[in-house]
Amino acid sequence: MIFETGVVVAIESDGLWVETIQKSACEVCVAEKGCGQKFLSKLAGKTTRIRVLRNKLSPETFSVGQSVTIGIPEDVIVMASLLVYLLPIVGAVCGASIFGATDLQSIGGALAGLLLGGMAVNLHSIKKRNDLRFNPVLIEPQSETSTLNLQH
Repeated sequence: MIFETGVVVAIESDGLWVETIQKSACEVCVAEKGCGQKFLSKLAGKTTRIRVLRNKLSPETFSVGQSVTIGIPEDVIVMASLLVYLLPIVGAVCGASIFGATDLQSIGGALAGLLLGGMAVNLHSIKKRNDLRFNPVLIEPQSETSTLNLQH
């Protein structure tokens, strides 16, 4: 499981929106100071908002600005990547081969397959929105004192 620390930015009835700071590959790169990418990354201050399920904790337990630890299972990341990238491509290839009598029909079939693959990914996402096996989950809500200590 991959653990990430973030800050609660919104509270919903069935989950939380947590903002995390994107980590770049600069932390493990050999070039270190010889590259300008790390400087640009710090300047931009990129953040990501992730919807996190609460693990049966009540919404009153949380407040906006509270620091929390979330967990994302590795297999979820791998399967989601395969689903999001592979399914539309397979749809495009299948559509092009099925309707591929002429070049124009191949292009139309590929676009139709790509669209159907994207719609299938969207449908799967909606269906699994509240499934703990397919979403990031809250591991540990941190107390207000730890939130204050993190800001200093």
